[in-house]
Amino acid sequence: MVDYLFFWTDWSKCHRDKSLIRALSCSEMDGTWTDRPDWVESWTDRLVPISKFIQKILDWIHPKIDFVKIDRWDTWSMDQTLGQIVLPMLRQLKLTSHGAPLVEDADVPDELKSSSAPPKEKEHGTDANHFKRWDWALSEMIFAFESKLDTSWEDSFKSGEIDMIFVPIDQAGNEVPKKDAKHFQWVDGPNNTYECDYEGM
Repeated sequence: MVDYLFFWTDWSKCHRDKSLIRALSCSEMDGTWTDRPDWVESWTDRLVPISKFIQKILDWIHPKIDFVKIDRWDTWSMDQTLGQIVLPMLRQLKLTSHGAPLVEDADVPDELKSSSAPPKEKEHGTDANHFKRWDWALSEMIFAFESKLDTSWEDSFKSGEIDMIFVPIDQAGNEVPKKDAKHFQWVDGPNNTYECDYEGM
């Protein structure tokens, strides 16, 4: 989106609405305000048509999606379907993040908790680990979706070869001839060497 890139200054980082008299300065955290220079109003009138024209071109190149088509198979493994969308969005958010929401201390390791940070300079300010907690949370979400879409990491927790056989059994669980079987039980075969660290996974 074109956002008056011609004049990306300290006073213009938060607002583009020329009806507002003031906008936050670049030092937003200190709660101070900065008056807009007088020349802003005149230049805004000149830049608005240019910005709208460029925006129309961008809208034509990348038209807005007004619908989402969901097929029946999309909800069979919804975590896989959503992962294809969420993962690239999370990666981009981490690269272009310009803020951080509140992440509770209970959700992060001890070294990232607010109690592990140096004392805050201002009573209502953020601690030194505030943004680190959000980066950690984003990394955890990215890792979770990467692990969901690419399961090759599971190979390091597995070893051996699987050799399983089906044993015909009756209702009581006793082995019977196949023709008399009510159920089949899956048991280890003579060559089964498969092991898996499920707790580690």
